[in-house]
Amino acid sequence: MDVTRFGRVGVLMGGSSSEREISLRSGNAVLKALQHAGVDAVAVDLSSDWAGKISSSGIDTAFNLLHGTLGEDGCVQGLLEVMGIPYTGAGVLASALCMHKQLCKQVLNHAGIKTPVDITLQSDGPLRYPVILKPVAEGSSVGLHRLNEKADWDALNIDMTSGQWMAEMPVKGVEIAVAVLDGKALPPVEVAPKSGVYDFASKYTAGATDYFCPARLPAETLRYCMLRAEEAVVATRCSGAPRVDMIVTSGGEPYVLEVNTLPGMTETSLLPKSAAAAGIGFEELCLRILATAALQNRGVGEHA
Repeated sequence: MDVTRFGRVGVLMGGSSSEREISLRSGNAVLKALQHAGVDAVAVDLSSDWAGKISSSGIDTAFNLLHGTLGEDGCVQGLLEVMGIPYTGAGVLASALCMHKQLCKQVLNHAGIKTPVDITLQSDGPLRYPVILKPVAEGSSVGLHRLNEKADWDALNIDMTSGQWMAEMPVKGVEIAVAVLDGKALPPVEVAPKSGVYDFASKYTAGATDYFCPARLPAETLRYCMLRAEEAVVATRCSGAPRVDMIVTSGGEPYVLEVNTLPGMTETSLLPKSAAAAGIGFEELCLRILATAALQNRGVGEHA
């Protein structure tokens, strides 16, 4: 691959969301890999004056590793579109859609893809227990809780006036993550958190979760889940290397939990594990993701 065609590549990392530290870890890992591959790559740590920092960095292509609010919800994608800088990951529409879990579920359901049943939330808690409680628009399982009884709800002391929370009926089964690289599903990774809940701590604490790749499911079930993941990516108009998280019931039916448009690239992240099982090393994975960088509105930005 002729890496000079990308020009100067800015690895966008950091941001101002609750996932800043995870983003920095992902960004530094990718930066090191790109530089080792001969790419003219630089770190662009964004915390304030995003437009000014991106402009002054002199980059030609953006490798987006921002997570959460502003970085993953369509905001920085729109900025890059206006600036005419091709970027990795989903575009403006898909990013905004997948960040809003309730709207994303509606699109997936319309496409015939099953998701967990919604449970109504009232000011004094959900209508039934147990439930999985999570923010409508956060990533990396930030704020995810399993509530087994009313006392669990009361202990959280959540402000429901913002309307930024949702509850779902738990799905019993095997939790897997299916990364989809440039439209093709990679081997699913099974996640088995020792706590029983794949929350933020289980994701980012070494040894807190066991991983199996490929997942310990029948071959035909794995193929079906990979197909459904590809369908979910098409339905949500995602691009790049999104990750579809799902729980597979004992009957082999996958229920999609969410579509993550910008999966982590840390040492414990699932996308690199899937790629490795497919024979794709970390450096090659970074280059293949970089090769998907694009603008959705070419001709609008000043660089086009």
